[in-house]
Amino acid sequence: MQRIEYVRECPSDEQVYSMLRWYVAEWFRRRYGSFTLPQRCAIPLIKQGHNVLVSSPTGTGKTLAVFLGIIDELFRLAEEGRLEEKIYAVYVSPLRALNNDMRRNLLEPLRGIREVAAERGVELPEIRVAVRTSDTSPAEKQAMTRRPPHILITTPESLTIALVAPRFRERLATTRWVVIDEIHELASSKRGSLLSLTLERLEYLAGRLQRIGLSATIAPLEEVAKFLVGFEDDGSPRPCKIVDARFAKPIDIRVLCPVRDLINTPAEEVNEAIYRLLAKLIREHRTTLIFTNTRSATERVVYKLRRLLAEEGIADFDEIEAHHSSLSRDVRLEVEEKLKRGELKVVVSSTSLELGIDIGYIDLVVLLSSPKSVSRLLQRVGRAGHHIRQVSKGRIIVVDRDDLVECTVLAKAAMDRKIDRVHIPRNPLDILAQHLVGMSLEKRWKIDEAYRLIRRSYSFHTLDYRDYINTLRYLAGLYPDTLESLKVYAKIWLDEEKGEFGKKRSTRAIYAPNVGAIPDEAKIKVYTRDGRYVGDLEEAFVQILSPGDIFVLGGRTYRFIRSEGARVIVERVEGARPTVPVWFSEMLPLAFDSALLVGEFRRRVAEMIREGVPREKIVEWLVEEYRLEEHAAENIYEYIREQLEFTGLDVPSDRVILVELFIDEDEETSNVIFHTLFGRRVNDALSRAYAFRLAEKLGKPVRITVSDNGFMLTVEGVDAVDMATVKWLAGSVRSGELRDILRRVLRNTELLKRRFRHCAERALMILRRYRGYERSVHRMQINAQALLQAVEQLGDFPVLKEAYREILEDYMDVEHAEQVLRWVEEGRIRLEFFGPTRVPSPFAHHLVARGYSDVVLMEDRRRVIAELHRRVMELLAARRAAAGGGAAAQAMGGGGGGEAQGLQPG
Repeated sequence: MQRIEYVRECPSDEQVYSMLRWYVAEWFRRRYGSFTLPQRCAIPLIKQGHNVLVSSPTGTGKTLAVFLGIIDELFRLAEEGRLEEKIYAVYVSPLRALNNDMRRNLLEPLRGIREVAAERGVELPEIRVAVRTSDTSPAEKQAMTRRPPHILITTPESLTIALVAPRFRERLATTRWVVIDEIHELASSKRGSLLSLTLERLEYLAGRLQRIGLSATIAPLEEVAKFLVGFEDDGSPRPCKIVDARFAKPIDIRVLCPVRDLINTPAEEVNEAIYRLLAKLIREHRTTLIFTNTRSATERVVYKLRRLLAEEGIADFDEIEAHHSSLSRDVRLEVEEKLKRGELKVVVSSTSLELGIDIGYIDLVVLLSSPKSVSRLLQRVGRAGHHIRQVSKGRIIVVDRDDLVECTVLAKAAMDRKIDRVHIPRNPLDILAQHLVGMSLEKRWKIDEAYRLIRRSYSFHTLDYRDYINTLRYLAGLYPDTLESLKVYAKIWLDEEKGEFGKKRSTRAIYAPNVGAIPDEAKIKVYTRDGRYVGDLEEAFVQILSPGDIFVLGGRTYRFIRSEGARVIVERVEGARPTVPVWFSEMLPLAFDSALLVGEFRRRVAEMIREGVPREKIVEWLVEEYRLEEHAAENIYEYIREQLEFTGLDVPSDRVILVELFIDEDEETSNVIFHTLFGRRVNDALSRAYAFRLAEKLGKPVRITVSDNGFMLTVEGVDAVDMATVKWLAGSVRSGELRDILRRVLRNTELLKRRFRHCAERALMILRRYRGYERSVHRMQINAQALLQAVEQLGDFPVLKEAYREILEDYMDVEHAEQVLRWVEEGRIRLEFFGPTRVPSPFAHHLVARGYSDVVLMEDRRRVIAELHRRVMELLAARRAAAGGGAAAQAMGGGGGGEAQGLQPG
């Protein structure tokens, strides 16, 4: 029997109505008339007791699809006199704001159904709904224990804590249904790992649960279903029915190019054109939601739009708001309420409005620049047209030629329903440690019994027994000489001879205040060597810095020297070009699957050009196939044609990696550029390994610049690297050794220091809160660095092992990086070489201009790219003239993976 299966046919409206109690059916008929596809499919399955995963866009009635069947069952129990004072259903969502929304969304139908029943003399009891999160007061929690809600609304963290609250644990023991909302958001993070094992512990307490998951557009649904339901002891997934209604709503996505020529138009004109286009779209629609890719861009766009829209009489100052995670909760809630009341013309957000908070009527979603994945694009655009029959209308405004190519491909993939695969973390040992401490509070456990329970969770299904035992040993304090001197004490007792473990007396005091998967982040204070304070940086930005990196803060340029806890030490460097843009840590990385689609698109267009298909035919094909404006299609054609003509080689794509040596005489550097179109997480892993090999060979420091489309290794000196070295370098990293190289590279980095602290916090090695006292991030980081030095001597220490796993698998994408290297080894991807050149090829310009920028901080970058493009065009013109017009055709034809000798500009 197939355990995970798709629902192929769904009952009719009348069949679904016949399954419901008459008053539930009557209320729904009066209110909505007919069921949406997800509702027709899910309600019968839930009534029949199946585990169900429902994937459908916003505005398709997912909430009622899930809860109408549960509410109907609760009223059936009431009719039969069997509705007791106990918890029947637990609803879990990632956001507290969603929880308050859900309570409102449930109280309305419950009240309406009781009123319909009362019209015919049937008095139904109240179905109680309550929210339990970190915002819930102790008094409310006590009241909930005395008189539990029938439906409990909570978050993963609060549910995990509630499981060990002595009296409330008894209340949870009666749970029948668990509903996980926004499961796509949870599955892809350690919060999902926390929840996955919490559900197994709840099932151990309450008996077999009926699990119901709600998801926006995500893939592969089979894996998400396994994440929802977990596994039996025989290793098979529990059964689950999948309702795939991801494309139940019509969508309309188009890419807009703000100017006719993206490369030659001055930066100021491009920016003006973007805002003019935004103003036009906003004028034509009632409420517009604009997504940027960084919080800082959100603020700047709001600032400029308020002035522009007021001048043009489109919207008042108060009708335009920002919404992002750095704003206070009260401000965000106020913006959400104004949206629901229809008081806003425009809201600009980074990622905070992607999730399913009910924000009322939106008729247009605009994305400024690429959303970096098909699933994120569909999720954002799905916020428009908040009803199953309304079209979800989205427009993507592009900012340069790379962005244009990427967005064109993502928009087409979204319309064609090609969705990126989600990455779900596996076996995070810090989360395991947290759970083992929680389990010790429940009872005395047999080691093997606990291991069986843990492996029922999807997130820990492949947990290695040795890692499990090592984690127990760490928690039991079996490293006293190393850790107790640093004030890390045992949290549990462990008797390996008897095969048992349990709680220590002090455990409960440390557990609840420190549960969770989200680490404390702080602003990092920046000081010069002589102790002068110059400003703050985000911790996520600090962790990507290496000594010698140059960045801008407060309009001045600084070189990173070192960090000391939550302090960074720098020195002023006048006139130096920044090597790391301050917004870089906020930027979303291009998904691997989407990157492969972009590479395939480049290859197809290049093949058409090589085969001599006329320009107008290719432009026409792009306009029709990808729904592009003609001038946008012409920009794409010219971009790919210029790369082909300039190198005489195949364009970098899903089947070709171009390795280019660019000698920058202005900066006096040698630059090895790898055109690896596999997304930034893959390129981050590859770039560090190749940089390590190059530094090892040359005995010189190597600077790394990374983007979604490739990476650049920079060495001081115009003669530091030759083509022989480039060819050696390209073959110097093998798939089987990548992880080992990266572990060596990461050893002394800020990334490891800070990620180790995060893991140590989650593993209760460093306590954020204890007996009402809260430790600062600065103290925790100082402590973490001392601990890191100590545990490096302990071999396979679980918290350090997890820090490396998190960086390699969750922050980077080492699995796909290994796959790319295997493809090279197998010949599925071909290496081509170009150079040395004094002018980089067109596809390299974004890297030479120091990576991507956002839509409002790109003037400098545009100028660099425009200048590089001018030099490319001059060289091509000179080459054509010298060859009497024949060189262009010759360049289109050959290259063949060689040096492209004779084509080296300079």
